[in-house]
Amino acid sequence: MKQHYDVVIVGGAVIGSAVAYYLTANPDFTGSVLVIEKDPTYVKASTSLSSSSIRTQFSNPINVKISQYGSEVIRNFGEMMEVDGDKPDLNFHSGGYLFLANTPEQVQILKDNHDAQISCGADVVLWNRDELADAFPHLRVDDIELASYGRSGEGWFNNTGLMYGFRNKARAQGADFVTDEVVEITRDGARVTSVTLASGAVIGAGTVVNASGPRAAKTARMAGLDIPVEPRKRTLFVFDCAKTPEGSAAVNQGRLPLMIDPTGVFCRPEGKFFLTGCPPVDDPAVDWDDFDPRYDEFEEIIWPALAERSQSFEAIKVVNQWAGHYAFNTLDHNLVVGAHPEVGNFIFANGFSGHGLQQGPATGRGVSELIIYGGFRTLDLGEVGFERIVAGRPFLERAVI
Repeated sequence: MKQHYDVVIVGGAVIGSAVAYYLTANPDFTGSVLVIEKDPTYVKASTSLSSSSIRTQFSNPINVKISQYGSEVIRNFGEMMEVDGDKPDLNFHSGGYLFLANTPEQVQILKDNHDAQISCGADVVLWNRDELADAFPHLRVDDIELASYGRSGEGWFNNTGLMYGFRNKARAQGADFVTDEVVEITRDGARVTSVTLASGAVIGAGTVVNASGPRAAKTARMAGLDIPVEPRKRTLFVFDCAKTPEGSAAVNQGRLPLMIDPTGVFCRPEGKFFLTGCPPVDDPAVDWDDFDPRYDEFEEIIWPALAERSQSFEAIKVVNQWAGHYAFNTLDHNLVVGAHPEVGNFIFANGFSGHGLQQGPATGRGVSELIIYGGFRTLDLGEVGFERIVAGRPFLERAVI
């Protein structure tokens, strides 16, 4: 580890590692990169504990395009991240997403969202009740007025595989990774100049990237800055079915999608089991070290909704559960990517609110462009920059789950 780096990245999970990869992959960048991660096991990282899915079904075109690029990277990941002949396989399951609507408001949202998705070239269709029943005969659909189904470019994949692929390739391309923790950031007026580590080391920095997930606000405060991001707990459950409906679909070779019920409960296949979760009734900020699952959500919210939706889900049994953290943006539940307007060499890559894995590739590329060129070159992420945080102007996205 050197005493000064052109770019210091605080946080080494999927976002930090993606930034390091795109910087070191660009021949126009000739600087040095240091990634600081306090827990190299990543056992409590949002990356490791997520449901690791990707979708194009958003309401805002920029979010659709971000995921379209993410899907492209996932498809080509082995070739992009090859190191010494090893091509990582993300085991992508192209099951798609299925949104169900049973109220006039939900129906209108799906229609409006669909217009935005189609304008970006997303492969999404709207189905009426009969079309839905034909495609997925295990579902009870008497109450459903409209469904939105992603036929391609959506699914789920190996979450830590994505992170380690970026990390390993970035290291092979010259990025340094260190196990330590940033405890202080020194600022000289409108610029940050160095970071101090728990080990006592002081590292000079040309640019600092905040990629510290749910701890984003803590990192920002060290530089005298604020960002409205806090840890919110999400519990996931894996359950077994007495009689699985997987294989019963009339589309996609019988594979079931990730279904989002009108109640907000979601469910998707997970090997021979199913993975499920729901938005919590109460959603307070939690301590950074609070990972106790909310066990009652399954019996009180999830199982009743699933049993109502399908006879196949009447007889199910939980076989595993865990809780992870959303890096929750309290302003608008969307990513914040960009430099601080007054401290130009402090860059935010935060607030993904549960979408960090699928938005990691576009974020890593975008941040690298800001650092190398001073602006976005491929996908313009200006709409999700920090300026809206300062102005208190939410970036509206109606398809947040």
